[in-house]
Amino acid sequence: MQSQKQTVPNTATAAPPSPPAPDPNAAPTAGARNQLRPVISFADSFACTYIVSVIGAANAELVTYPLDLTKTRLQIQGEAARHQVATNAVGKTHPQVQYRGMIATAAGIVREEGPLKLWQGVTPALYRHLVYSGVRICTYDFARKELAKNEKGQNVSLPLWKSALCGVSSGGLAQWLASPADLVKVQIQMEGKRRLMGEPPRVHSTAHAFREILRRGGIKGLWKGSIPNVQRAALVNLGDLTTYDTIKHLIMNKLHMPDCHTVHVLASVCAGFVAAFLGTPADVVKTRVMNQPTDEKGRGLLYRGAIDCLRQTVNKEGFPALYKGFLPCWIRMAPWSLTFWLSFEQIRTMIGASSY
Repeated sequence: MQSQKQTVPNTATAAPPSPPAPDPNAAPTAGARNQLRPVISFADSFACTYIVSVIGAANAELVTYPLDLTKTRLQIQGEAARHQVATNAVGKTHPQVQYRGMIATAAGIVREEGPLKLWQGVTPALYRHLVYSGVRICTYDFARKELAKNEKGQNVSLPLWKSALCGVSSGGLAQWLASPADLVKVQIQMEGKRRLMGEPPRVHSTAHAFREILRRGGIKGLWKGSIPNVQRAALVNLGDLTTYDTIKHLIMNKLHMPDCHTVHVLASVCAGFVAAFLGTPADVVKTRVMNQPTDEKGRGLLYRGAIDCLRQTVNKEGFPALYKGFLPCWIRMAPWSLTFWLSFEQIRTMIGASSY
């Protein structure tokens, strides 16, 4: 009887250990972690960063594009006035070119061409960001991570000169790859102005513009104006990427603030101003070189190149002409940078990526 009594308790005590063996509390946690690893890995991957960059840039472009069109029209005003004098000198009539400010130019576009013309050329602008924004963000991110490692492979604080080097190189590379789309965008932007001045239409659509450029200048013609374009992009990204990255981490470290929307807003506003200040002169030269008429061989009729355009602009219109369109450029850069970085950071937070 005693042995039976002992057997029963032993069976009862032996039964409970079986449930802990699967450890139901630990198993789901391990499984959840295993399921989260691919999501986090993809969120921080090159491909995901590229996609998020393009989405953020497209959003910012649609919001601020009318300011970009206004800026382009302002940059061409002095060139149009000189063209008017030249045509009048040979006995041809030419519509009077009116000098306008930013608000008057935008209002004139709405009144003379229609409100939808404020988004004329937005399609190639979006095509451009498929290459430009993805390459510049991913290249900068990769370069800064590599340069932030010491001899032992540990991450250290990135010096300002290294961050500037990353911004210049990533911006220049991205813009060179996206230069054909930028060339088409500038030419389409100026079509409404050309027709108001009595000029025949040069291009009718994005596809037609590409075909005409290839017909006149071949593959090489797609990179007309690429030198000032690359110079501008290098300076703009020096101001945008480097300033945003530096100011963001400076605010977080010095003011002990979390990675939040307030930090993003402050950093992006500073980035927009510096980018506009550094990039406007090269942007004026780029716009004029790209917009000039060409002969049958694709050679420019007004400028031999970027240096010749810079020299003629300063000699005939003065140094301030290099900052034509600065106000709309800055007004556009600030909300563009703000919209882009807020979209970029918010999407990365939603998908579980680490802080940029």
